[in-house]
Amino acid sequence: MASVISAAVAIPSFTARANASAKVSSAPKLVTVRASLKDLGVAVAATAASAVLASNAMAIEVMLGSDDGGLAFVPDAFSVAPGEQIVFKNNAGFPHNIVFDEDEVPVGVDVSKISMNEEDLLNAAGETYTVTLSEKGTYSFYCSPHQGAGMVGKVTVN
Repeated sequence: MASVISAAVAIPSFTARANASAKVSSAPKLVTVRASLKDLGVAVAATAASAVLASNAMAIEVMLGSDDGGLAFVPDAFSVAPGEQIVFKNNAGFPHNIVFDEDEVPVGVDVSKISMNEEDLLNAAGETYTVTLSEKGTYSFYCSPHQGAGMVGKVTVN
């Protein structure tokens, strides 16, 4: 099963400035806080930026080689959202690479921009290759040294 990695993003806190004031009246127990529109805009912008950063940090990790040394992508079929990162990580049975099949990607996708060069290999444990797919559709991929052994996979971009 793929793991989803997310990044913690700190949302800045805002403290009252010297010109901000609070009034407390004794009758209805109302509290009034005055802040400038600039302060409010900064808070809204910071919150929006934090949400965007957090959403872009999402990724799915695909292991290259199973824990028992099998020549497989783990998982070998999965779905992602457009723009979500896919991190392929060497686990066992390397060297590996990731090549997208030019006949099995959405129309108009240039596989040379999303694939590793077939001669390039990930040679050590933990080495990674990251790709981001933006076009919706189904993409087939393989490890060129182990394609004949069945090391193939499929990702659907929803």
